[in-house]
Parts: sequence; structure tokens; C-alpha cells
Amino acid sequence: MPNTVIEHVQKISDADAARAGSIIAGIISTYSERVVGQERLRENLMIALLTSGHILLESAPGLAKTTAAQTLAESVGGVFKRIQCTPDLLPSDITGTRIFDARTGAFEIELGPVHANFVLLDEINRSSAKTQSAMLEAMQERQTTIGGRVFPLPQPFVVMATQNPIEQEGTYQLPEAQLDRFLLKDVVDYPTPAEEYEILARLDRGLLDTSRHTLPVASIDDVLFLQNVTRQVYLDDSIRRYIVTISHVTRKPNEYIGAELGRYIEYGASPRASIAFVQAARALALLSGRRHVIPEDVKHLRHAILRHRVLLGYEADADAISPEMIIDSVFDSVKTP
Repeated sequence: MPNTVIEHVQKISDADAARAGSIIAGIISTYSERVVGQERLRENLMIALLTSGHILLESAPGLAKTTAAQTLAESVGGVFKRIQCTPDLLPSDITGTRIFDARTGAFEIELGPVHANFVLLDEINRSSAKTQSAMLEAMQERQTTIGGRVFPLPQPFVVMATQNPIEQEGTYQLPEAQLDRFLLKDVVDYPTPAEEYEILARLDRGLLDTSRHTLPVASIDDVLFLQNVTRQVYLDDSIRRYIVTISHVTRKPNEYIGAELGRYIEYGASPRASIAFVQAARALALLSGRRHVIPEDVKHLRHAILRHRVLLGYEADADAISPEMIIDSVFDSVKTP
């Protein structure tokens, strides 16, 4: 490894690396006490935490998404809010509104539930386009506007949105612009029989009682520290070029993966995909106890970062072609550095 690379890798001091590892281990241990299995969900939630990114969770009901999000928030002493999205939900129900106070004869600002460190938007695709646009400002600008006044959101600010792929009646498809704001999209699967047995055993022991709260093992300052360390994780220029090439291939698929598969892609990934790869790969490296990114980090994240950004046409559905199949073909066409 060239000396310049070593210097960059050692930009994170031994003390900071040790502190980061200790904080991460504590959060993961606390999470595992409340949530059985779901290791990929845990990893993606930790990546969102380390990058202050947003995550879209797709799964059937009852797979511990709410429990996972609340446990993560409580483990770091963060403010957690859950918003159940419905078609009649108004933007002001999320961001806040002005309320007339008869005692003072003036309007007062009442901030909405989005003003929290961790916000769970349950069944986000049930909310109307107007409500989703209000969330778009919060997710991208990290602020809300109420009565002409701007209110910054607290730091860290992480949105965890869920959508149910089974029940589509009364839902609104998320616009591409909002999908692109999510750092990751995870598809949460059912637990294994062994994991489901453990869930029942813990339930009998009272460990999964909904009235129990998780004691914090870290603080918001610790989270901000982790985010700062994550930004210092070394990313070699060859991996940066690797990421850019992958995004480019999704936009010119016929030239790289052939017209037979390329025709299924309607829109390739935007530059936000490249940014997401950089941020998430650094976080994954830190979670793995490394101070530098390796190509396997990028490959490992390929589905979570691209499945909602590489948009396929109706022919893909008709031919049973999944986004993951196309993404794998894209990565196969690019030489690993």
C-alpha cells in the first residue's frame, strides 16, 4: 500500500477507532436483546445512523420494523416518533402548524412529530402526494417551514419509512424524486424457524414486553462522534472511480450488459447513488472494524442502494425480471479494482 494511503487510513486515531468500536458494539448488543435475527436490517439501520441517512423498509406486517427502529433510537437516547400514514394525513400533521392562543391573542407554533431524531413513517405509500412533498423538504433540507418561518430539524435526523408490498389498495406510489432521497432500501424477510422459536421464548420470558423500554448505552453526542469518524474513513480513488463507473453503466446499459437485459431499464441511477455508495461504504467499513473502504463493501451494498434507483419498465414485471438481477448484471460488467 502506498505511503499516502497509509497516512489517509491512519487519519482516524487509534483512540477514536477504539471509542467508535466500543460505541458500535454497545448499540448492536442492545439492539440484539430486543430484536431476534434481522441482521441485515440491523446493519442497514446502523449505516443510516452513522451517515444520518434515510432508509426505506419494505416487508409484510409483523416483522419487527417498528421495534427495531424504536430500539435503535432508545439505545442512543434519541427522541423517537412514529407517524401512521393514512390518505387523510395532512402536511401540518407531520411538520406542525400555527395555533391561535386565545389567552395571548397571538398564534403559537406547535411543532409536529417530524421534529425528532428518529422518525418512523409507517406505510408511507398511504399518504397523499401533498403530504409526501412535505416530508421531502424535511428529508432533503432537514428543516420545515411553518407560517413562513424555518425550523431546523434536530441532529441526528433519520427517517425510517415502511411500505407494505402486499396490500396496494388505497396507496400512492412514491415519486422517483422522493425514492432517491432514501440512502438505502431494505426488503425485510421472514425470520427462520429457529429465530421465530426464539421470539416465542423471549416473549414467554417477558423480554419483548411492549411496556419495556431500552436503556440508552450511548448518547446523541456519541452518534455525532460516530458520524464524524465515518466521514474520515479512507476511500481510495480507484474505488471512487469504480462507483462512478457502476452508476454510469446503469444509464448506458445496452453498451455494457447487452440490449437483452438493458432494455428493461427505463431510468438509471442518479449521482445520488454514487454519493450513497461513498457514504454507506464508509459506514460499513467502520462497522466492520476497518478505517478504509474495500471493493467488497461496495458490492455488499449494491442491492440496498440501487434497487430503488434503477427503475425498470413494465416488461420487467411481465418477464419476472427483478431489480436485483439487473443490478448483479451491472456489477458483473464492471471490473473490480
